[in-house]
Amino acid sequence: MTVTWRGVLPAITTPFQPDFSVDHAQLAAHCQWLVNEGCQGIVALGSLGEGATLAATEKVEILQTCRRALGDRAPVIGGIAALSTAEAVALARDSAQAGCAGLMVLPPYVYAGDWRELKAHVLAVMRSTDLPCMLYNNPIAYGADFLPEQIAELAKECENLRAVKESSGDVRRITAIRGLLQDRLEILVGLDDAVLEGAAAGARGWVAGLANALPRISVRLWEAACGRQAAAAAIYRWFLPLLRLDTKPKFVQYIKLAQEMTATGSARVRPPRLELAGDELAAIRTLIKQALKTMPKEVK
Repeated sequence: MTVTWRGVLPAITTPFQPDFSVDHAQLAAHCQWLVNEGCQGIVALGSLGEGATLAATEKVEILQTCRRALGDRAPVIGGIAALSTAEAVALARDSAQAGCAGLMVLPPYVYAGDWRELKAHVLAVMRSTDLPCMLYNNPIAYGADFLPEQIAELAKECENLRAVKESSGDVRRITAIRGLLQDRLEILVGLDDAVLEGAAAGARGWVAGLANALPRISVRLWEAACGRQAAAAAIYRWFLPLLRLDTKPKFVQYIKLAQEMTATGSARVRPPRLELAGDELAAIRTLIKQALKTMPKEVK
């Protein structure tokens, strides 16, 4: 299975049973539904997938479930994040054996090192496998910022670095990377509320969060953003309050609540996260309910 690094690639949530074990049946059904709705593949084990709370064996089992569910229909991309380089390398190799078509490589958890350390870490991970890799740059969440010049350096030294998930919040990064590397790397938008701006700047894919609850609308927004700006702007204006939920500290809880309210999943999260409660729950439910009530006919 080949990854094109284009189109809508949802960063999938991880469904849990009441005892907080992984709900593999729901996970398989969710992957199949996303692809049926037009998504080009799935990205598992990312931040939205609560990867930091998953044991190594659970991560491999999740990837195996996703792969069996999709077969040859769409690629599965494994998120590679760990506390140590050795752990990340082991997960990358296990992901390849589980049948992943590509990897999304994150900086190490907790320790945001300097450039020499970050470079050594991600190169070790990417060089541990022949799978094509997407570098995940999210300085807001991880405290490590891969600058365009540094990404160009990585691309020069690592042939299987094929894409960048750009989540710095600065759309100028997309044009800067493209200016340094032309078409050497595919660039994907990593923040839901920057998708229209990212597409206009030259991104060719979107690693999407709200697509877990509203995949068909996400696909329509992306397709319009790539060629019909007026139509995209109309969808974007309606969708933006929901897309902004992807950028908040409790984005996992918010998106899982949206899944529950659209009957596409459960709001259950694994501790230390807790489900929303009280005024916060009421406020987010109201926001989602209002958005669903005012959904334009053309995107239903």
